[in-house]
Amino acid sequence: MGIVNVTADSFSDGGLFLDAEAAIAHGRRLIAEGADIVDIGGESSRPGADPVGEDEELHRVVPVVEALAADIRVSVDTVKPAVARAAVGAGATLINDVSATLEAVAGELGVGYVVMHRQGTPHTMQIDPHYDDVVAEVKAFLAGHAARAAAAGVTEIWLDPGIGFGKSAAHNLSLLRHLDQIVDLGYPVVVGTSRKGFLGRLLAASDGAETPPPTDDRLEASLATSTWAMAQGASMIRVHEVRASVQAAKVVAA
Repeated sequence: MGIVNVTADSFSDGGLFLDAEAAIAHGRRLIAEGADIVDIGGESSRPGADPVGEDEELHRVVPVVEALAADIRVSVDTVKPAVARAAVGAGATLINDVSATLEAVAGELGVGYVVMHRQGTPHTMQIDPHYDDVVAEVKAFLAGHAARAAAAGVTEIWLDPGIGFGKSAAHNLSLLRHLDQIVDLGYPVVVGTSRKGFLGRLLAASDGAETPPPTDDRLEASLATSTWAMAQGASMIRVHEVRASVQAAKVVAA
């Protein structure tokens, strides 16, 4: 799943593809590099991000979905029912929902649905996240919401443990280490670690650096965690660097 952020403030590439033509061109590059799906979002969900108005999100997302849906499967990354409906109307066939609240919309529209775990909101989720047992709690959340989605009529359900969404570095690593327990729920699992902050902090600590490397200098760490996720049974990885990730996937498959 290649990432197309049509946003001004995403943590890694905010502002680079805010223009629809730039976003469409980027999506086509990801297709050429071997993406199976492009995930188009018009509202950042990074820690501290401010919400975007519905009209603005529609303006950002719909033209890009419409342009790319003829060439590849398109996912819409949104928490708004109206945006999900408009994107599906424009050709999207998967709703990637970080809020885990749109299962009824996915069921109504007859499209696939990604259930993601998140503790808190973008403004609160990284302020001292706490779990008694992060793996057990995330697993129970995903199982419950998958059942809700199935009851709502969704027939294609994906689970995402929500790496970096209300989790410390230790929580993220524990979820990755025990990802097979999420896979054991019986639904396909998608994992997104690409360029995330905990990877930057791990790299800085290992190098004895005072500050993490910039987001676009975290490829090796992103590939390491993506490859680990594949080996643990993940069915999809959500990434910025598609070409390198496709090559890694081919080696894991072999």
